[in-house]
Amino acid sequence: MISYSRSTKTPTGFLFLVTVGMLYFLAAGCAKDSTIEVQKTSEILAFIASDQHKGRHAFSPEIKVVEAYIANEFKKAGLKKLPTYKSFQQDFTISEYQIRDVRGTINGTFIQEDHLFGRVYSDSLRWTSKNTAYYQVQTLGPTDSFRGRFNELSRSTDATLVFVHSSHSDIFRRYQQYYSRPSRTLKTVNTDVVFVLVPDGFQANEDIYDLQIYTEKKQFTLANVTGQIHGRRSDEIVLFSAHHDHIGIRTAVEADSIANGANDNGSGVTAIIQLAHYFASLPTPERSIYFATFTAEEMGGYGSEYFSKQLNPDQIVAMFNIEMIGKPAVSGPNSAWITGYERSSFGQILSNSTPDSIYTFYPDPYPNQNLFFRSDNRTLARLGVPAHSISTTPIDVDQDYHQVSDEFDTINLNHLNSTIKAIARAAKSIISGADTPTRIDPETVN
Repeated sequence: MISYSRSTKTPTGFLFLVTVGMLYFLAAGCAKDSTIEVQKTSEILAFIASDQHKGRHAFSPEIKVVEAYIANEFKKAGLKKLPTYKSFQQDFTISEYQIRDVRGTINGTFIQEDHLFGRVYSDSLRWTSKNTAYYQVQTLGPTDSFRGRFNELSRSTDATLVFVHSSHSDIFRRYQQYYSRPSRTLKTVNTDVVFVLVPDGFQANEDIYDLQIYTEKKQFTLANVTGQIHGRRSDEIVLFSAHHDHIGIRTAVEADSIANGANDNGSGVTAIIQLAHYFASLPTPERSIYFATFTAEEMGGYGSEYFSKQLNPDQIVAMFNIEMIGKPAVSGPNSAWITGYERSSFGQILSNSTPDSIYTFYPDPYPNQNLFFRSDNRTLARLGVPAHSISTTPIDVDQDYHQVSDEFDTINLNHLNSTIKAIARAAKSIISGADTPTRIDPETVN
């Protein structure tokens, strides 16, 4: 409740908040950058991208060493654990299902192996024309757009059997190659979706079919690393994030088989650690600050998906997702671009935040690459959070992306360090409560 002084009727509670905000601005502006120095940035990145971690695949034992290192840095910075958690590591389980055996007939004729693919999350299933109580039946006809209908049906929350007309056979088999991989999920409810290529004239409501699928199930324990700085507003959170996993061991190229992921996304993790130390060195912020490094981004964003279910997304006022900031943008070394710039006022706030700085923020120059949908910000944006990725790498010409050549010595350390500092400065008006980005419309994020 706001109180008033007798003499002026001025809201003293309001004056307190303004004063606190001004003090935070001054402290942030005057704070020494000793916690964001090139030497420390170099040391962090060198560890994250070391050969000893073998590319930080989410299922590898080596990634546990990296997660322990990040957790220790959060501890050294003085971060607190997230509510209800006893450590900085946020453990969760992911289940993996690989189809091992398929037995199916249509009107007594066996379904050929290359006429079926699916996303199966059950130990086994049996769907027959005699009993459709446990699944829904859909068709993808000759006049349907395969991609559009596929995207619609693959997001179904119900078990679904899709009969695909033979005119789509070419694109069907291209999709089949991708879906020969194991299906992975955090969910405990089965949402199996199976696509079957059927002969001309097939009628789902008339013809007789019997489909049996058997899978091999594995489970893996993965971990995000999270920490926080308590703010005066505990229900308003500014989130800084990056993914710490990469793609692991690749086919040997001139004896090198380790995809170190220095830029993708060792650079982003380095930024998170440096920002944690920096903001922890300042006075208590107005808004709470959360830091998270996510696992399994390269597998489909399972780490950020799990994280998003552990808190109220309505309380996250902004998400700074940091992705590949180790190389200067085409427009110059003192600039960074923001994905989904037009989807909220987040980008405009950052663009306006450093008028006295040579560093600039601007919209994603690669709209055709759909980068807004290709990192962990997408998961939170689906929930309405102003969640955007900040990057600098010229993705259209970068020769090291997802290659074993993404090594420590390809990183421009001065650029990386100056970008971390620029993000710290640009975030202060949101952290202080002076600026609040508009929300993203979840309906526009598929």
